Amino acid sequence: MAVNIRKVKTTDIELKDRLVAINRVTKVTKGGRHFSFAAIVVVGNENGVIGYGLGKANEVTTAIAKGVEDAKKNLIKVPVLNHTIPHEQIAKFGGARVFLKPASHGTGVVAGGAMRAVLESVGIKDVLAKSKGSSNPHNLVKATVEALLLMRDAYTVAHQRGISVKKVFNG
Repeated sequence: MAVNIRKVKTTDIELKDRLVAINRVTKVTKGGRHFSFAAIVVVGNENGVIGYGLGKANEVTTAIAKGVEDAKKNLIKVPVLNHTIPHEQIAKFGGARVFLKPASHGTGVVAGGAMRAVLESVGIKDVLAKSKGSSNPHNLVKATVEALLLMRDAYTVAHQRGISVKKVFNG
């Protein structure tokens, strides 16, 4: 199945960043221990635009700043209908598998740490999510973004089929 990647330009978009995870790496040398940090960051406008990035540096704040800059380069548009997703979706990346299911109004975001950051950044307020397999935050973020990329709303389906939206709902 071919997926349309919906790239978004960063001009005139108010983006909020969320830190998903920080990994401290220690390299032992003759002179002692040398620490470096890797930060995975998610940015979004809470209205259907999302991006993630990885930043590596010798200081935490620099790693986060690099992650935010990387995330702004990879923004995508996701369909959000009534603060939830259009349909169920399963996706995987590496060892991480995610399952997303739309929920009724007032349910909230029922998801774990890395998935919660992605779903809240995109502006989804009501969703049921389950993470299966690996709990590695890097792979979970990538699997969740992959699941959101596979989402299609009724207007997209109607446009691809060359029919009106009423025919999509009525069969």
